Amino acid sequence: MSQTLPPWSAPRVRRLPPVLAVVAVVALLALPVAPDGGGGAHPADVVSALVVLYCALRLVRDRRRPLSRTAAVVLGLPVLGLAVAAMGAVSPGAGLTGLGRYLQVFVLVPAAVLLLIRGRDDVRLLAWSMVGLAVWQGAVGVHQYVTATGASYQGEPIRAVGTFGAQDVMGMATVVSLGLVCAVGLALGRTPVRHRLFAAGCVLALLLPLALSFSRGAWIATAVTCAAQLLLAGVRRALAVGAAVVAAGVVLVGGFGVGTAMLQERVGSITRVTGSPDQSVTDRYTMWAAAAGMWRERPLTGVGLKGFPEHRDGHASLALSSGSETDGAGAGYRKQPLLSPHNMYLLVLAEQGLIGLLALAGSWLALLVLGLRGLRAARRSRGGSGPDHADCALVACGLLVWQLTDFAYADIGGPSTVLTAVCFGLAAWWALGGGAGDGALAAAAAGAGAGAGPEAGGEPESGAGSSAGSGSGFGSGAGAGAESEAGAEPVAGTGPEPEPGAESGSRSGSGSGTGSRSEEGPVR
Repeated sequence: MSQTLPPWSAPRVRRLPPVLAVVAVVALLALPVAPDGGGGAHPADVVSALVVLYCALRLVRDRRRPLSRTAAVVLGLPVLGLAVAAMGAVSPGAGLTGLGRYLQVFVLVPAAVLLLIRGRDDVRLLAWSMVGLAVWQGAVGVHQYVTATGASYQGEPIRAVGTFGAQDVMGMATVVSLGLVCAVGLALGRTPVRHRLFAAGCVLALLLPLALSFSRGAWIATAVTCAAQLLLAGVRRALAVGAAVVAAGVVLVGGFGVGTAMLQERVGSITRVTGSPDQSVTDRYTMWAAAAGMWRERPLTGVGLKGFPEHRDGHASLALSSGSETDGAGAGYRKQPLLSPHNMYLLVLAEQGLIGLLALAGSWLALLVLGLRGLRAARRSRGGSGPDHADCALVACGLLVWQLTDFAYADIGGPSTVLTAVCFGLAAWWALGGGAGDGALAAAAAGAGAGAGPEAGGEPESGAGSSAGSGSGFGSGAGAGAESEAGAEPVAGTGPEPEPGAESGSRSGSGSGTGSRSEEGPVR
């Protein structure tokens, strides 16, 4: 007679998906930020550090190889430029602070997210958590616009900023944009119809708070990313969904007059550089010119981490204002100093030089190329025996495209930055972990006409992605599959070692079945 385990017994806790630790980081971004801008780390940043520690402890306990060679090179590449720039910082404290922040956002947290994701279900759980956060922040933002309790915009307290306050006007726009991108990817997948319809409803609902954020950079990045997702999902679907979005926009803006005049003025200011641009546009281009001047002064190594504020006045023209004015959303009037060029590429170029930019941008480009290649392989396998990864691929690639586009108008900073790290982790899972590898393996299996035997990967529809695996953390979700970052070396030493660089192959370990890591079905 079986005995029912209590809800919080150790066996049940061990069966919980490790990705819940990352979901907790996303959930904490729903907490309000101190109205005065706070000081100190946001709870989400603190928990992200604990997630990295948790991931490291799991690796030590399970004695598993953390990353494949390809993943280690791609994710570790930025460390080179960061180390050089940290040594050239204006002070040791600034160098260490900047180094820690960059490692958190672009190396450590993405690697932890990659390792904690065990399969497609985990990706969907994380994507839905980002959609939920976006809906919450968007609802708060719309309430701020309707009740005139938001941040100040053109003298009126109507700018939607969510719980991030007037000191971080980009926070809500970033969260809503990323949630919208996740919802688009989920809606374009092959999941049950009710899931896709609900995701499509979330997309339409998030358009309004995104518009009311008055964030030009977020608008551009979201439009580019959603168009790319639609085209990657198929031209006919792109045309159909695009028509529906345009119709919804006409109804919202033309029919209900949602912020018509202000939205038109804000959109028109994007390219208004000459004539009479608003001061924010003037400040942006002036700081871009200052960043370029710093790079010309030290082209290889830059001025050092956290060095932009120290060198700004020596390279900026008199057109630069003394700071940006913020007010409303529960905070008083404040003039914030302009401490960054609001362009990630120029910030890296100014502070880290060509060495840092090539290292960081090279890592991002590698993720994008590998991710798109995996998406292409997954689409080829759709008609074969392999599972459909369309929603996971579109979410991961979409988040990466959004970040790389938004970096042309923004840089890291504020509580929402930890969400940037999660996005890079999701993109790394698809590009370097089990995601793209599954698509490639499934395509190969479909081309061969049948599933391979045990030496070639076993049952493609019942890989080792189930939580009913060996119960050893990563191994239960990724114990099989070649060189997947969540997967690892066999504990018992059984099974052949795949060739270096293979993204998917056959591995057998600790009694669990081998497979193509399709993440569906029980382990055999």
